Amino acid sequence: MSENNSGSNVAFFLAGAGIGAILALLFAPKSGKETRDYLTQKAGESREKVAAKSQEYRRQAEGYVDKAKEVVNKQKEQLSAALEAGKQAYREEKSKAS
Repeated sequence: MSENNSGSNVAFFLAGAGIGAILALLFAPKSGKETRDYLTQKAGESREKVAAKSQEYRRQAEGYVDKAKEVVNKQKEQLSAALEAGKQAYREEKSKAS
């Protein structure tokens, strides 16, 4: 459930950042060049933050996939062991009946 909230939080953050940038342009007390330089700097910082979060989420997803693979392999091993035990029990009962 928290994964869904984090996605919407990112969307709200990006929307707020966009609105803030527009308001900054409208009410900026600096010259045009200073404002453009400032916005370029902030856009670069935002791009870096988004890239870092993307990498973090990717690592988390890879971890979840690895854990899921481990669980599936463990279940597969347990099922195989149970199947072999069942086959062995069947063979034993069949040989007793003969």
